[in-house]
Amino acid sequence: MLVTQQPVLRRFWYTTVPMAHLEDGPKAFTLLGENIVIWIDADGQPAAAQDRCCHRTAKLSRGYVENGNIVCGYHGWTYNREGACVFLPQAPEQTQQRDIRVPAYRCEARYGYAWVCLDDPLVDIPHIPEENMAGVRRIDQFYEHWETSSLRFLENAFDNSHFSYVHRDTFGDQGNPVPSSYELQEHEYGFESKTEVEVLNPPDSHILTGTNEPRTTRFLQNTYYLPFARRFGCTYPNGLIHTIFNCATPIDDGRIMLSQWLYRNDSEEAAPAATLNAFDRRVTNEDKEILEATDPNACVDVSRRAEKHMVSDKPGLLIRSQLMNLLRAHGEQEVFE
Repeated sequence: MLVTQQPVLRRFWYTTVPMAHLEDGPKAFTLLGENIVIWIDADGQPAAAQDRCCHRTAKLSRGYVENGNIVCGYHGWTYNREGACVFLPQAPEQTQQRDIRVPAYRCEARYGYAWVCLDDPLVDIPHIPEENMAGVRRIDQFYEHWETSSLRFLENAFDNSHFSYVHRDTFGDQGNPVPSSYELQEHEYGFESKTEVEVLNPPDSHILTGTNEPRTTRFLQNTYYLPFARRFGCTYPNGLIHTIFNCATPIDDGRIMLSQWLYRNDSEEAAPAATLNAFDRRVTNEDKEILEATDPNACVDVSRRAEKHMVSDKPGLLIRSQLMNLLRAHGEQEVFE
């Protein structure tokens, strides 16, 4: 599916730039093929606009922030968070007389990121229950480009059948390749899924699972948020929470910016963030390596190009079905090559 040619996808929120990255000035970002600039306004909130000055077309991301407004580095034309030009250095007396502006976008801070929606949002930024749970900490993990599509990433995120092979060097059990079944509960903009997965527990994952047993069980209560986000809600038998949130933000049709952070109900002393991230880095790299070897232009309509393994992959089928229903509800058809 060519995501840049599906207008309805512009009506969802996506993670863009970590808030910490904006402290030293504006940053460029590409979202659904749209070049935008993100900066911090006078109230300390993120703002987003098209990354192109309407004067001589210079990228605003090459400029700087002054009093919460973004200043073009070419001729100093200055824009507020609504995209309105509030200062013309070459003709200051004309600033109030002329309606000069660049397209601006909705932008909010949540979970340590600047979230952007390019059009009227259909739904709010996803709610993550662990964010406000007592005794639970949030750990920033990964923010990086992947050479794959958002749909490919989300299919993989709910695919139990790849564990035994892709993750054979970490927790996957090749002696047990049959995927566990999911219990699914669909809602308007996504679904909840529940399953239990028995995994290997090698010594370097003991700190992650909180047990020294050679095998353990993951109780998974995962959430899919249309169109390209998921919550990997994992609890171990000892009550330890290891919940990962991903947003596979579509840069364009074949690239994503993956944002990932982690929730744990233990302490830094018991399980240092650096150690947890190192193990999850290995697991994430296993997924990245295989997904970047696939065709990113995945077809959503399974009636046109069904993949054999999808017959038993209920979450993958449901993701595709919900995306197709979303397109149809807004008078669109899948654009696919």
